[in-house]
Amino acid sequence: MQFVTLEDRAAIEAEKPWSNRDVPDNLHACLAQTAARFGERPALSFQLLSGAKDPAETLSWSQLEARVSQAANLFRSLGIEEGDVVAMVLPNCTEALLTFLGGAIAGTVAPINPLLEPEQIAALLRETGARVVVTLKSFPKTDIAQKLAEACRHAPGVVTVLEVDLNRYLTPPKRWLVPLLRPKLPRTHHADIKCFNAELGRQPTGLTFAPSSSDRVAAFFHTGGTTGMPKVAQHRISGMLYNGWLGSRLLFRETDNVMCPLPLFHVFATEVVIMSAIASGAHVILPTPAGYRGEGVFDNFWKLCERWKVTFMITVPTAVSALMQRKVDADISTMRYAFSGSAPMPVELFRRFEEVAGLSICEGYGLTEATCLVSVNPPDGVKKIGSVGFPLPYSEVKIVRQTASGPRECPTDEIGEICVSNPGVTPGGTYTDADRNRDLYHEGRFLRTGDLGRIDADGYLWITGRAKDVIIRGGHNIDPAEIEDALLTHPSVAVAAAIGQPDAHAGELPCAYVELVAGAMITEEELLKHAQVHIHERAAWPKHLEILPELPKTGIGKVFKPDLRKRAITRVYDAALEGQGLGARVAEVCDDKRRGLVAKLSRSGDEEADVVQCLGAFTRPWEWDEKG
Repeated sequence: MQFVTLEDRAAIEAEKPWSNRDVPDNLHACLAQTAARFGERPALSFQLLSGAKDPAETLSWSQLEARVSQAANLFRSLGIEEGDVVAMVLPNCTEALLTFLGGAIAGTVAPINPLLEPEQIAALLRETGARVVVTLKSFPKTDIAQKLAEACRHAPGVVTVLEVDLNRYLTPPKRWLVPLLRPKLPRTHHADIKCFNAELGRQPTGLTFAPSSSDRVAAFFHTGGTTGMPKVAQHRISGMLYNGWLGSRLLFRETDNVMCPLPLFHVFATEVVIMSAIASGAHVILPTPAGYRGEGVFDNFWKLCERWKVTFMITVPTAVSALMQRKVDADISTMRYAFSGSAPMPVELFRRFEEVAGLSICEGYGLTEATCLVSVNPPDGVKKIGSVGFPLPYSEVKIVRQTASGPRECPTDEIGEICVSNPGVTPGGTYTDADRNRDLYHEGRFLRTGDLGRIDADGYLWITGRAKDVIIRGGHNIDPAEIEDALLTHPSVAVAAAIGQPDAHAGELPCAYVELVAGAMITEEELLKHAQVHIHERAAWPKHLEILPELPKTGIGKVFKPDLRKRAITRVYDAALEGQGLGARVAEVCDDKRRGLVAKLSRSGDEEADVVQCLGAFTRPWEWDEKG
């Protein structure tokens, strides 16, 4: 059955309830079913380097099923049972996928962003109770091994570290040089260190245990809050299989080749792309360990798509912006669609991409807390630019506004909080921290996403902002997206982000940060004038605009606004202190679990009363930096 209109969606749901769908009851059964159907077809290809002719490793579905079984057996041999946790601190590689799937089959897998600092990695290892960690062996030009070693020092629950050596992907003479250039790491933690691939090779290729059919938690995914403090979301097997079923039923076939330069520690790559591939038999290509961030990936991207005869590309707005600075220099006639998620796609960027690449972008919406997928613009139906399409089968969306008399469901086109119910939502069990689950559900089953949006007369969902990202200027709400969209209409602007900077009178004032297109020459004053012309509301004009060489981004390419907020707090507070003739300055801005971002001030002999008076008008908290 096609998926073009809301009527098609309703017809799919009318076939049978989700609970009656013939879906495997565990992850290994799903993988084994696909291996039985498409055993010799390619399942995964990974290449360490980005060149269109560089070596690549490809596993068939039969090979992948055997290797994943070995990984699950390995974790069981190390004492991992259901309820125990295997953490994955890896860039993209074949071993990362084996760890993700094997860890979820044997116990619970916890993918962790290797770009995090050691303190954050350690906190996540402790939060998830990880006993085994799979990470990189020390390797030139990456500090992942160093950071993990430091993190394990502060995570006493980790008993085994399995190391993956990327040197096996290189060919001579580079392979010979790595042992000479490999950084030497001192032994700083108590965990046993073993070679992942050596241990894997000792395991049988058939599963040595029977996976439970219970709908248990199989994955922990961390997600940053507004302040950047990580939260850990729980993913149940049913939600993971739901994402795979959606991709198989509505989109992918075993003949498809899917280019996915997104990190496997993020739900877009794993819960959407990988699970859909496992259910459908599609072939997934991972170019370089760092994906879009890998050296040469953007320059070689279209040639890579030609090499692999890609039919679908998976992307995010910041990656599209970078691709628009390169010519389409290859034959991409096999490509059907580009799918974008993680952040709203600016309308101007959407139009640029369709004009330059000659491809349609299907924007969708999902979130870590819902095991990802919620809605999508139908690939073969009407795609409304700027919307995220209509809800997928078995996903129900309500727009709710909180009022003095309680929550109220919004009528058509009225903006409120997006609330979601689907097989990926676990009422009462979204986060590992029970306190975070309080007041998180509407009517007991709809996840309150914290995203603001509306549903139009045709049933399409529009994201209008983040409830916590709204800039509140003297009680007046300003949507950051209005500022960002206006700046992105300028041809010199590649990426734009707007936040609220502290203000002693208005509480917050709009502030914007911009990353320019390569080679562009424009001043901040010119961009401010451009913004004032294109932002219709005077109150939303940026009070401050700053051009940065590169905006801070998450591993998946989303602008990381907490870093920009820290930057703004430091600038505003330092200026206020200097204006009062005080010597104290912001030493750093830290994340506090309860207070959010807190400015820590260095002492300089100033009277505390003077500093209190100077900064007392700001709502953002501060304290003395006792380390200084």
